[in-house]
Amino acid sequence: MTTIDLNADLGEGMGTDEDLLEIVSSASIACGGHAGDSPIIRHILKFCKARGVRAGAHPGYADPKRFGRFRVVMPLDQLLGQIRSQLFLVRFIADEVGVPLAYVKLHGALANQTAEELAFAVGIFATIQAMDRKMAVLALDNSAQVRAAKAVGMPLIREAYADRAYTAEGLLVPRTQEGAVIHDSDAVIERCLRLAKSGEILAIDGTVLKSSARSICLHGDTPGAVDLARDVREALEGEGVTIAANQPEPAE
Repeated sequence: MTTIDLNADLGEGMGTDEDLLEIVSSASIACGGHAGDSPIIRHILKFCKARGVRAGAHPGYADPKRFGRFRVVMPLDQLLGQIRSQLFLVRFIADEVGVPLAYVKLHGALANQTAEELAFAVGIFATIQAMDRKMAVLALDNSAQVRAAKAVGMPLIREAYADRAYTAEGLLVPRTQEGAVIHDSDAVIERCLRLAKSGEILAIDGTVLKSSARSICLHGDTPGAVDLARDVREALEGEGVTIAANQPEPAE
């Protein structure tokens, strides 16, 4: 039996959180960096608890005006402080609500940078691991994030993106390039089915990429996100795929 985790980035002010929480099996919750605040975090965590949705933290550059989508040059200690502050906030609220935080997924430019730069990713992940050795990382499969997670000994959840185009190297096409975001719902559904059934993703240039990802990200900040998420879930279940939060790969 094939099992796929559907995750969504939530708490980003899109107004679709509750609807997506009825569909997904994992919720990556913005924790005050690029978006989110204490009341929103608490609301989502309570919903996760009621629905049995796995909860994770979604920290990024503390740059809400640009939604954390641009790399910010700063001393590493300053960036690590931002990440710690975001994780402290969401963990404090999760403890109050009584919901375990299962994983961390980096947001936006911070995620892209760690996917490309191994040494940078190791520094970020080692800081997160020092806060909680059991915390898993939701990482872009076949990227430096995976190698960094293994290097520091973090449990690993491999992720793929339903609506983002890939380069031939297995990284995400920058949003500044045409075709970086896939808006055709049939194409998104086809990509999800191919990943779930064959472990393949088609890159923007036609290269067939092999992927071991068992978690698919459904963005909540695109038009029609809820309908698309529902259609993806129905299509996967129609092919016999179980939607559930998979166990992370154990730390090595």
